[in-house]
Amino acid sequence: MTTPALLPLSGRRLPPLNLGASAFPHHRATLRLSEKFILLLILSAFITLCFGAFFFLPDSSKHKRFDLGLEDVLIPHVDTSKGGKNLGGFLIHGQGHDEHRHREEEERLRNKIRADHEKALEEAKEKLKKSRDEIQAEIQTEKNKVVQELKKKDSKPLPPVPLPNLIGINSGEPADPDIREKRNKAKEMMKHAWDNYRQYGWGHNELKPIARKGHTTNIFGNSQMGATIVDALDTLYIMGLHDEFREGQEWIDKNLDFSVNSEVSVFEVNIRFIGGLLAAYYLSGQEVFKIKAVQLAGKLLPAFNTPTGIPWAMVNLKSGVGRNWGWASAGSSILAEFGTLHMEFVHLSYLTGDPVYYNKVMHIRKLLQKMDRPNGLYPNYLNPRTGRWGQHHTSVGGLGDSFYEYLLKAWLMSDKMDTEARKMYDDAIEAIEKHLIRKSNGGLTFIGEWKNGHLERKMGHLTCFAGGMFALGADGSRDDKAGHYLQLGAEIAHTCHESYDRTTLKLGPEAFKFDGGVEAVAVRQNEKYYILRPEVIETYWYMWRFTHDPKYRQWGWEATQAIDKYCRVSGGFSGVKDVYSSSPTYDDVQQSFFLAETLKYLYLLFSNDDLLPLDNWVFNTEAHPLPVLHLANTTLSGNPAYR
Repeated sequence: MTTPALLPLSGRRLPPLNLGASAFPHHRATLRLSEKFILLLILSAFITLCFGAFFFLPDSSKHKRFDLGLEDVLIPHVDTSKGGKNLGGFLIHGQGHDEHRHREEEERLRNKIRADHEKALEEAKEKLKKSRDEIQAEIQTEKNKVVQELKKKDSKPLPPVPLPNLIGINSGEPADPDIREKRNKAKEMMKHAWDNYRQYGWGHNELKPIARKGHTTNIFGNSQMGATIVDALDTLYIMGLHDEFREGQEWIDKNLDFSVNSEVSVFEVNIRFIGGLLAAYYLSGQEVFKIKAVQLAGKLLPAFNTPTGIPWAMVNLKSGVGRNWGWASAGSSILAEFGTLHMEFVHLSYLTGDPVYYNKVMHIRKLLQKMDRPNGLYPNYLNPRTGRWGQHHTSVGGLGDSFYEYLLKAWLMSDKMDTEARKMYDDAIEAIEKHLIRKSNGGLTFIGEWKNGHLERKMGHLTCFAGGMFALGADGSRDDKAGHYLQLGAEIAHTCHESYDRTTLKLGPEAFKFDGGVEAVAVRQNEKYYILRPEVIETYWYMWRFTHDPKYRQWGWEATQAIDKYCRVSGGFSGVKDVYSSSPTYDDVQQSFFLAETLKYLYLLFSNDDLLPLDNWVFNTEAHPLPVLHLANTTLSGNPAYR
C-alpha cells in the first residue's frame, strides 16, 4: 500500500513528498570548469590560426577572388548614344571592372584576422598566467553580470493601476474582553510560529521545529524560496505584527529569486506565492510584492504549452519544461490544480493590463464546458495531451476540492458579474448533492467520493472546507435555496466537529469513515494524522460570519486549545501522527499553511466582521484575501463573462 507521503494530500495541498539530499546525487565533472575554459581558449586560438593561414597562401588563378557571399550584382545600363538616357537595360557588374576593389577587401580581411589572431593568443597567454582561483572568480563575475542583466529585464516598471476600494484592513477589535483574549491567543501562537521560523528556518520553505532547521518538500523544488515568509505575510499584516511583516518584505526584496533551476508545483506556487504576494500588495501597497508576483507568473506560463492548453502540474522555473505527476492517472493533469488558477490570474491581468493570464484560465473554462461529464460530475483527472478524462474518480476533497471553490469565488470576485462561473458552480453542486452527499445511520451528513461507479463512504479533512463553501454560496443560489445551502453548510460543520470530538486529542484525522458502526472516525493508521490543517476552522469561520451562532466560536476555541496543547513545541508547532493516541509522536514539520490559513482563520473567528468583510474581499484557497474587482475598475469588462 502506498504511504501517505506519496499520495496527493489534496488539490488544495499537493503531496508532501520528503526528498533527502540522497535524492539529488552530486555529480563531479570529469574536467574542472577552469581547465575546460583554458582548453577552449587554446583550441579557439588554434582554429583562428588555421583559418587565417588560408589568407596568407600565395595568390593563384583559382584564388583571385575571395567569395564574400556577395553575388555579382545587376546595375542599370545607360546608353550614352541616346543622349545619356536610361533605356531600362542592365549590365553585369563583373570581375574585370571590380578586381581592384576585391583585392583591397581581401587585404582588409587578412589584416583583421591577423589582428584577431594575435589578440586571442595574447589573451590566452594572460589567462595561463592566472591562478585557477582567479579564473574561477572571473567566470563567476561574468555569470553575476548576466544574472543582474536578467533581473533588470524582469524588473521593468508595471503600468499604474487604480487600487480597488479596500475596506477593513486594520479593524476587527472585539468589544467582549473574553473574545479579545481568544483573538490575542491566536496572535501569540502566530508570533511563536514566526519567531522560531525566523530563528531556525529563515529563508527555507518551512521549519522542522524539533530538529530546529529548515524543511522543504518536492512541491517547491530543490531551492530555498522562503515559502513560509510569503505565505505568512498577510496574516502578519492583519494581526498588526508590522515589524515581522517588514522583515519578510526585506527578505523578499533582496532574496526571492525565480531564475533558479528548480521544478515546482504550478498549483502550489500559484496559491501560496502568487496569492500571498498579491494579498501582501493589496494590504500594504508595497510595489515589490506586485513586481515579484508578475515575475513569478511569467515563469509559470510555459506550463500551459500543452496540446490542449491544460497546464502541466510541474514546471522548471529556469527551462520552462513541464510534466505531470507520475502517479496521476496515466500522465493526467489534476482538476483541483488546473482549476485553481482563476482568482490569481484574473488579478494578474488586472494589475498588468496584459490579458494573457485571463485568457489562459478562460481557455480552461471553455474546454471544460464542452466536455461530457459522467452523471454531471467532474472527474479528477484530465489528460493534457488528448483532452480526455482519466479514470472516473470524483471528489470534493483532495484532487477536486478547490476547483468548485474557485467557480464560486470567480463569481464573487467579479462583483457577481461572472454569471457563467456561477452557473458552472450551481450545476456542479447539484450533481454533488445528488450523487455524493449522504446521511449516516447516526444522522451525520457527509460527502463521499465517487470511485469506479460506486460511492466510497469516506470523507477527508480537506473536504471539510465545503461547509464554508456552501454557506458562502447560499446567497444567489438557484430556486431560492439559500436557506437549504446554509443548512447544508451547518450539517457539514457539525460532522467535521464530530471528527475532532471523537479523538483523544480533540484534533481531526486526515480521513474518516461512515461504515457500519464506525462514524466520523479514522480506521487506517495512515489516516490518523493531523498536520495543522485549516479546513475545519475555515468552515467554522464562514458559518460564524453568516449565522453568528456562538457554537462556532466555541468549537474554534476547542481547536485552538488542542493545537496549543498537543502541537506546540519549544521550536514552533508540529503535526502529530495519531490523534487517537494520548502520547502522540510528532511529524516535525511546521507547514507554511499553518501560518497562512489555520492561524488566520482562528484570528478572524474571534474578530469583528468589519475585518476583511466578505462583500469586499474573497479568500483564495490558501486564505490569501484578494479584493472584489468591481466592473468599473476592471480591465476585463470587454469579456462576455463579465457583462
